[in-house]
Amino acid sequence: MPKILNVHHLEKTYTSGSKKLTVLDDISFAIEAGDTFSIVGPSGSGKTTLLGLCAGLDQPDSGYVELCGTRLDTLNEDQRAQLRNREVGFIFQNFQLLPTLTALENVSVPLELQGAKNANANSKDLLDKVGLTDRMHHYPSQLSGGEQQRVALARAFSNTPSILFADEPTGNLDEETGEKVVQLLFDLNQEAGTTLVIVSHDLELARRTQHILRLKGGKIMANESTLVR
Repeated sequence: MPKILNVHHLEKTYTSGSKKLTVLDDISFAIEAGDTFSIVGPSGSGKTTLLGLCAGLDQPDSGYVELCGTRLDTLNEDQRAQLRNREVGFIFQNFQLLPTLTALENVSVPLELQGAKNANANSKDLLDKVGLTDRMHHYPSQLSGGEQQRVALARAFSNTPSILFADEPTGNLDEETGEKVVQLLFDLNQEAGTTLVIVSHDLELARRTQHILRLKGGKIMANESTLVR
């Protein structure tokens, strides 16, 4: 199977005054297209920093990332943004919905930006899949946290991404709501055949993916396959 994400010897440091803090130290791994993959570790282990580098939202101090067959360090900022718009979906802990747009508009915006002809119909179909048919004309402030994250799920899959990055997707949800969102995430992912990369401190969630990368202090402690297939 082709590798959709190749990470080669990533290093990332931040300078605070006279001190240098190494956030990521010689990180290398690869993910095959269609796999489910989780990155776990305690707070401050470098999980979110690594996710940002993998998605081209930030650049490493050394090493490089190859995403969907393209080395990100060969692209300028606009080209990286274009690659993300074509190939990548995102789900964030804090939903990141546009407050002045309805649920339907939040989902359809990425499609409209790409010039998709059936943006409205496709968005309605996705909101139906996440159980929000009767809430699609509500604004984020009128929705519960779980409903907002379901809108974010529908939006993430709207451009049929090759790879989806989910950063603590249940971090702001209670256990029962989080479980429903996770089930929807895996169901939609299986249907779409998307590669899924989840950052989480939740080992139960991580064990539902095929591979687990364990980080501690910016280093890889383990890269293991689970029995999930």
